[in-house]
Amino acid sequence: MQYTKEEVIDFIESEGVRFIRLAFCDVYGNQKNIAIVPEQLQRAFEEGIPFDGSSVRGFTDECNSDLFLFPIPSTLTTLPWRSTSGKVVRMFCDIKNSDGTPFEKSSRYILEKAVAKAKEMGISVDFGVECCFYLFQTDEKGQPTRIPFDTAGYLDVAPADKGENIRREITLTLKEMDIYPESSHHDKGPGQNGIDFKHSSAILAADNTMNFMTVVNAIASRNGLYADFSPKPLEKQNGNNFHINMSVKQSGEVECQKYFMAGILHHIKEITAFLNPTEDSYKRLRSVDSLFYISWGHENRSTLIRIPSSSKNRERFELRSPDPSTNPYLAFALLIYAGLDGIKNKIQLPESVEENLHIASVKVTSKLETLPQSLKEAVEIAKQSPFVNEVLPKSWIELLEV
Repeated sequence: MQYTKEEVIDFIESEGVRFIRLAFCDVYGNQKNIAIVPEQLQRAFEEGIPFDGSSVRGFTDECNSDLFLFPIPSTLTTLPWRSTSGKVVRMFCDIKNSDGTPFEKSSRYILEKAVAKAKEMGISVDFGVECCFYLFQTDEKGQPTRIPFDTAGYLDVAPADKGENIRREITLTLKEMDIYPESSHHDKGPGQNGIDFKHSSAILAADNTMNFMTVVNAIASRNGLYADFSPKPLEKQNGNNFHINMSVKQSGEVECQKYFMAGILHHIKEITAFLNPTEDSYKRLRSVDSLFYISWGHENRSTLIRIPSSSKNRERFELRSPDPSTNPYLAFALLIYAGLDGIKNKIQLPESVEENLHIASVKVTSKLETLPQSLKEAVEIAKQSPFVNEVLPKSWIELLEV
């Protein structure tokens, strides 16, 4: 449900809400929040709630530290796992400087600008994500171990799959928050689980991703477990992916999705530092060597971009290199900008790859460019990229480091 400011105030009063969490995302994709009581809500809407930006890694220095959170009414959601004696709700926030201008390091703001640019061109882009995570046991002090919750494999069922009830609890909790997963399953690694989401607008998909990770962490903890979204939790096991599905539409233009894909492939090396922002990201990519090849194919899970088999009203393509350590707001924004560049300049797709790149001959692979092989290489490419420097504020580029 899309709430207005007045409806939020009415909801808070009529539902006996005790606390309101004002949430935002730091530059590295970590969710942060401030809790206020209902009596402060009107002030939050009108004046914003201040916080120390210098204490949030990557935001500001001590000389310009005052930032303000302004709740976005349409993002109101109840947190079902909180106290039953009084509801707790959450809203995502716009971040503003003390002079009322948007804070340029807000990744949600950057995504909003990308969506607005697409709209100017008559283009809409919907996103659907497929996200994996591991469930690990905790020790007697509640600290995470490296012992998987089970030893099941891909699509296994109970009793081998011990995560079945956890996934059910996660799914039902998400539905209470008006977030609707498409499917859930045990993934390839021991204790590894996957949940796929329906397509939605870019900003809603990013908000839902942040909510999803919060829910998974809360439900895992409530069951005495630890949820791990890192790219490569176990060295010899499957890594965690964050496949990003995109559906692109432009009125009167049937080729737009192909140009959009071509734009992403054209700029993918330049934005890899943001899609795969940790050293472990490259351990995951190296464990599936085919993901390094800049390629696309029909129904081919060994290519970087895959066009799944689907009906006409569900046409989409899937980017397979990102992992859950990415900031979803920033990832979606960069993909939109790259795709728009493909449409604007009518960039042509390279020839599709239908061979299995896991076992393809050098004759096939030698024709393909590759992604950066390390975080250091990815960062250097991003820093020198005219495209990245055009679509991101300079302050963002300066944050890139190894």
